[in-house]
Amino acid sequence: MKFAKLALLVAGVVTAVGAANAAKDPSEIKLGYSIPQLANPWFVGVKLGMEKACEELGIQCISIDAQYRVDKQVSDIENMISDKYDAILSTPIDSNALVATYEDAKKAGIATGSIAQLVPNSNLLYGMDEYNYGHTIGSQAANWAKATLQCKGKVALITQDNVEATKHRGDGIEAAVKEICPGMEIVARQAGDNPESGMKIIEAVLQQHPDLNLVIGSNDSGGIGGYQAMVANNAVGPDRAVFSGDATRECLALMQEPDSIYRGTVDLYPYKGGYESAKYLYEMVQNGLPAEPVKTQLPYVEVPQADVLSGKYKASY
Repeated sequence: MKFAKLALLVAGVVTAVGAANAAKDPSEIKLGYSIPQLANPWFVGVKLGMEKACEELGIQCISIDAQYRVDKQVSDIENMISDKYDAILSTPIDSNALVATYEDAKKAGIATGSIAQLVPNSNLLYGMDEYNYGHTIGSQAANWAKATLQCKGKVALITQDNVEATKHRGDGIEAAVKEICPGMEIVARQAGDNPESGMKIIEAVLQQHPDLNLVIGSNDSGGIGGYQAMVANNAVGPDRAVFSGDATRECLALMQEPDSIYRGTVDLYPYKGGYESAKYLYEMVQNGLPAEPVKTQLPYVEVPQADVLSGKYKASY
């Protein structure tokens, strides 16, 4: 979506009070992004997109790693409010934990946004359909298993069941496997949304099931760890595969390794999301907070290994 269209969309729902505010010098505007954990490459993509937009707009841009701690994320955003940030973006670890904090921000005239997982009272709701996204990840993996294994074999799921909002993504993955390949045996479904935890999960699964055929991660971060465990344990070959979602740089690089068993991901366009979020929030700072939340969705598209190797798929950042 072009910047002009973003501006028109936001301007169309501006409050009368907000519209009366004088425009601010861009160099004085400060936007903060509360990141659940920088160990997850998808959030790095959001951060990079936001920073590019802030550079174009000439505004200050600060990202803070919550280190996957709810209390730290709440405290970090409270500090942004105290420091009089003009706009705050977050991907909440616990959406409910940020509702009161976001209400305080809005009362202070601060534009609020959330991306991927949402804080329900955000001025900007840049969301996604968790279940359908997971179903897309699972479908790509299950279709490979159907074509290659005739739906016979074992699969382990690395999900994000530790976060209520993203649990539905794992549900979508599992449903797709059962629909397309009911003969596949799901030997594990465990939460692991960074490379370290993904590696530990698959290392443990391989001890019980050395013939594990398929690893499906609900994001690239966990999937990367699963891939590393499979390679380290020589669980490679034409009957092995790893699939995940996010199309991060790290994942795409692994897909291009010689004889890689990383066979697919799904691009959730983190750079685009971060870039557009910054533009939306800038318009709110300059034109006033919207009377109703601005809502949009992250797009996604399957990225099979063949398209990466052939150059058909072009990385978004």
